Amino acid sequence: MSKAAPAEKPVAAAPPPGGTLDIKDPQVQRAAIRIQASYRGHRSRKELREKGPPRVLEALKDVVLIEGSAAKLTCRISSFPDPFIRWSKDGKELRDGPKYRYVFEDPDVVALVVRDGELADLGQYSINVTNPFGQCSDSARILVEVPAKIQKGPDNTKARKGTTVTLTAEIMGEPAPDVGWTKDGEDIDEDDRVFFEIGSTTTTLTIRRATPEDSGKYEVYVENSLGMDQSFARVDVA
Repeated sequence: MSKAAPAEKPVAAAPPPGGTLDIKDPQVQRAAIRIQASYRGHRSRKELREKGPPRVLEALKDVVLIEGSAAKLTCRISSFPDPFIRWSKDGKELRDGPKYRYVFEDPDVVALVVRDGELADLGQYSINVTNPFGQCSDSARILVEVPAKIQKGPDNTKARKGTTVTLTAEIMGEPAPDVGWTKDGEDIDEDDRVFFEIGSTTTTLTIRRATPEDSGKYEVYVENSLGMDQSFARVDVA
């Protein structure tokens, strides 16, 4: 029985042309130097092209703030080097803190968050962006919506016949609420003796030359698109 011929050892395949680089090869070194120089030149040109005054890419937009909630004003900017950001309301600078928060969401997106919304937050808000090459700015309004409410109702009143009686209530709401008065559940028909006035924060019912017939239960009510409120007072004329 003859012996089997010994198996031939596999021969490693030669690398394909151009598959390896000899970093000691002078041609390879010269090519690497040219690539590095080209990259440095591209980067320098890019930096020079981007350096300059900041610009607003996406303007601020008006925001509606519901009482008790938060609102966010967002602006997209372009600036190189990095800018200094300042927010203000009606010309007065706003400090970063619990009420107002400066937010940086992306390299080119900045925002202002207004917390615990109230009617006093109504106003014009501005952003000022500054870097060593210049500055830019933009503005928008925060519109505050507050349910109609009576902060202080009218007081119970006792009066003498022939005197003038006034009932006053402190009111608020945005949009400005509708206001009405009733006596014993019936709408009051105004004339030159009995009438009511509506101000920005108060409403007053006036009864001139009061008579015993004016005695009764008076109600004031306020209403807007977000809600309504009412309050009562007793008037006694003798």
